[in-house]
Amino acid sequence: MDDLFKALSDPARRKLLDSLRDCDGQTLQELQGLLDMTRFGVMKHLGVLEEAGLITTKKVGRFKHHYLNALPLQEAIDRWIDPYRVKPAARAVLNLKAQLEDEGDPEMSKPDFVMETYIKTTQDRLWNVLLDEDAVPHYHFICSKATRNGDAITMHFPDGSPMLTNRLLSSDPKSRQEWTFEPHWDPTADIPASRVIYLLKPEGDFIRLTIEHYELGEPAVPGEGVADGWVRWAAGLKTWLETGEDAHIGPMDRAEA
Repeated sequence: MDDLFKALSDPARRKLLDSLRDCDGQTLQELQGLLDMTRFGVMKHLGVLEEAGLITTKKVGRFKHHYLNALPLQEAIDRWIDPYRVKPAARAVLNLKAQLEDEGDPEMSKPDFVMETYIKTTQDRLWNVLLDEDAVPHYHFICSKATRNGDAITMHFPDGSPMLTNRLLSSDPKSRQEWTFEPHWDPTADIPASRVIYLLKPEGDFIRLTIEHYELGEPAVPGEGVADGWVRWAAGLKTWLETGEDAHIGPMDRAEA
């Protein structure tokens, strides 16, 4: 928490975060023009932000893209602000504008959404939970049931109707899973399928879980839709794995899912 507040205390770093809020996924070259300092100076500020968990990065070819990370800010709000408010805090903690890139190898394309969190669990357990439809009702923010058909897992609303289908496309044991992301929550809208990659990396007693979402058909608006859903999904997953208690960070109205 000290690293978080230290990172936010500097106006140059706040300016970098503001720029990423308006246009996520920028490179060092794009961000350098914001500040009247050397390339090394900007890199140093970005390093502080990354160390605090306020940004995460994705290297594509020769370029490193920088993304806002929602969870540290949300945890600060939950701990220091929400308990003193009569109404729940607004969860608009980041603005991830989708910038569609060429389809193809996910390792060579820029994600439209990136988020990461640290979960105190084992690599085996997190890996297996992400593959287990029976685990979904314990942590998902709205789905009370999930069903499997081969490599596909479909999550269902409380009324039994389908919300989302994920199909496993590929995996590297214990470290990487790639899934489709096929929305069903609005039958009247033709929402295209997209792709999600989960990256698992042990760090001491924790596993760093990185979520990369590719080929989104619409911008990820803070506090709404996919962006808000990922924050709730990750918070519920982390809480359940660390405490053993079911966690449903919501509720969300069906129209907002």
